[in-house]
This record gives sequence, structure tokens and C-alpha cells, in this order.
Amino acid sequence: MPKSRKVIITCAPTGAIHTPTMSPYLPVTPDEIAQASIDAFEAGAAIIHLHARDPDDGRPTQDPEVFRKFLPTIKNSTNAVINITTGGSPHMTVDERLRPASEFAPEVASLNMGSMNMGLFPMLRRYDNFKYDWEVEHLEKSRDMVFKNTYQDIERILTICGANGTRFEFECYDTAHLYNLAYFRDAGLVKAPLFIQTVFGLLGGIGAHPEDVTHMKRTADRLFGDDYVWSVLGAGRNQIPVASMSASMGGNVRVGLEDSLWGGPGRLAEGSADQVRLVRKVIEGLSLEIASPDEAREMLQLKGGDQINV
Repeated sequence: MPKSRKVIITCAPTGAIHTPTMSPYLPVTPDEIAQASIDAFEAGAAIIHLHARDPDDGRPTQDPEVFRKFLPTIKNSTNAVINITTGGSPHMTVDERLRPASEFAPEVASLNMGSMNMGLFPMLRRYDNFKYDWEVEHLEKSRDMVFKNTYQDIERILTICGANGTRFEFECYDTAHLYNLAYFRDAGLVKAPLFIQTVFGLLGGIGAHPEDVTHMKRTADRLFGDDYVWSVLGAGRNQIPVASMSASMGGNVRVGLEDSLWGGPGRLAEGSADQVRLVRKVIEGLSLEIASPDEAREMLQLKGGDQINV
């Protein structure tokens, strides 16, 4: 029997896009984030991509002290690869966004590969009342906001986090972001294997049509050849369809309530682990296997969980 290909599942249990009003299952407190991460690992996620929230109102925060309240629990309870955001929230400065990844030196940190419009404001039409005033402001401000990720910003994150042995989940929302990554590769600031997370279906980035997915894959193949590991993130209802395409095309997948609140048509997922189980069914239905955390470490050439500051 030929050896089955292994698919890395990344799970993002919370994030900066959705707000507490949108789902009662969105983890907010450190204990909730830790439990959601453990549940996702037990369901089959090899990598846990982490944001933090103010436990009082769910507002996104990059305060390392909040991360410190859940990172040790996740590390001690799982073998998962810990991946800390440097995206934080579009409303934060780069220095604010950098703080937790710089302090905790994770195996992986996410890195947005270009400035972009990020339109969250259409979500305002879906809800009559919000629990907190900050939610409305957070969404409304995206009408006139550029999520700033300049070449200087990217180089700063690469330099500071790279010095700690952290590798990157390169989040690419359009083909220009792939070309930006190629520039940094050619400049010697990043090295293979590149873990490229192509993002589909978020207003301001590329769409989620199958032709969009294949276009990003073709472009990455042309620019990076065998020097990258491909993964996809489908926003909202696109999560499982885009993940299914990736798995069938030789790629990896990311799911979680950061990216989509849904567990099926018209049904909220009751946690990110629900989505991990859904995509695992797709992967195994294709006669593929999920990668363990240690297999993901080998594929991405990571430094190991014993070398992070947690």
C-alpha cells in the first residue's frame, strides 16, 4: 500500500474578526480559550493559532499577561504546535501586535504579508443589538480603515521573531501578498519551507470561488516550487468548501471560530472542535490522514515545543 499523505489541520479558536454578540460559543476568557484549544487538539488539530481577548468584554487584546493566563495550560495539556498571532487587530500598532510573539517565542507566529482593506462592516446588518459598544465601533471603523502591513512592518516582525527561532504562518489574502513573500525570500529574510496560508472570502481580499483557489495555488507553485507548504483558510460559509479543495489538491487546512462561526447551513458551530471534526471527515473521506503535531513540526522544520518561553 502506498503511504498516505498527511494533512496539517490548524485551528484558530478565537480571533479579532468576530465579536461576542455573534456567537455564544466564541471563547472569551482565558479558561475558555484554553479549553477550546485543548478540545481542538483532541479532535485532531496539530497547530493552534492563538489570539487573546479582554475577559471582561471580549475585546481583542495583545497584552502578554492575558496570553500568560492560557498558554501554559495549552502547552501542558497538549502536544500542539503553538502559533501566536502578530496580526492582533487591524486597529492596533505593529509594536502592540508584536508583543506576545516576541515575549513567548512560539514555534510559529502568523504574519500578514501586505496592507489591505478589511471590510468587516457588512456584519453590522446581521445583528439588531450588540452586547458592547466596542463591537459596533470595531465593525464600523472598517469602512475607512487599511490594515497596515508595510514592508517595514513585515521586516520588523521577521527580524524580531526570527531571532527567537520562530517560523511563520504567512497569511496571504491576494496574489500580491505572494509576490511580497517572494521579495522577502529573495532578500534572504525568510527561508524554506515556507508555510503559506492563503486566505479566501474576506471582503478586501481575494474571493472564494474555486478559480480563485486554483489561481493562488498556481501562483505559489510558480514562485516557490517545492519550497513551500500550502494551507488554506476559507472565511465564513466558505470554510469547509475551500478546505475540501485544498485537501484534494495536496494542501493543508485551517478552521476555527476566528475564521467562521458556522458548523453547517444556518447552524452555529458549538466550538472550534466541531469544525475540526467536520474537516477531518473530509480529509479522511479522501483517503488521507491528519498530521500529528510532531509530523507537522517535521514538515515545517520547527524548533520544538520545548524551546518556547511558556
